[in-house]
Amino acid sequence: MSSKLSDLRGFVCLVTGASRGIGRGIAVGLGECGATVYITARTLRPKGESGNSAAPGSLEETASEITARGGVVIPVAVDHSDDTQVADLFARIRREQKGRLDIL
Repeated sequence: MSSKLSDLRGFVCLVTGASRGIGRGIAVGLGECGATVYITARTLRPKGESGNSAAPGSLEETASEITARGGVVIPVAVDHSDDTQVADLFARIRREQKGRLDIL
């Protein structure tokens, strides 16, 4: 990781599509650098749990990886095609982080 991104303690980030692929990688990297990372995707639990038949990868798995690497993570199941869910997400971050959101 670049030295410019080596210390993100105190930063609040939101990463969408964090259950797999590039989103997951970005979320893990931000967490490793000390940021508080809100991660979103539609899949909260791993495939097969609670009748979930979605693609591989889940917010719980990403959150576990970030936590194992010393990061602070808040997983939130959100369908970003639903404007109400998106508005609720930003209201939650605003409330919990006192209006702070540094990286989207």
